[in-house]
Amino acid sequence: MRAFLSITFVVAALAITAVHVRAAEMQTLEIASKTGVHTFAVEIVDNDAARERGLMFRKSLPEGQGMLFDFKTEQPVNFWMKNTYIPLDMLFIRQDGSILRIAENTTPLSTRIISSGGPVRAVLELIGGTARKLGIAPGDRVAYRIFSGH
Repeated sequence: MRAFLSITFVVAALAITAVHVRAAEMQTLEIASKTGVHTFAVEIVDNDAARERGLMFRKSLPEGQGMLFDFKTEQPVNFWMKNTYIPLDMLFIRQDGSILRIAENTTPLSTRIISSGGPVRAVLELIGGTARKLGIAPGDRVAYRIFSGH
């Protein structure tokens, strides 16, 4: 009986946890640059808790994947690399889908503030060096459903 109650408790705890933990939602996003169209599979983070955690504590990020932070409205934003072990490229994207600025190869574990440099709707984080490698630059266009230029 005691074993049955223990198993029942564990199953109930897992069910409750599953309700509160949202699985990473992967979506496809494209960036049109002078070098062509580049496709990425991205996790969408669109709530405060997910935005606060971001890519913290992860030890790797595969090429071709990233994380898109949707702020719902255009606003100036600031990021840092605290508890982030992977160098990242941060692409700051306006409501119309144009890239305002890129912070390249950010320093892992740094608490230095990385500013958007103006109002943006979203920030795309990719593995460090991706923007340079693919020729992605400010002014290039990001195609995804949240952007009005899509």
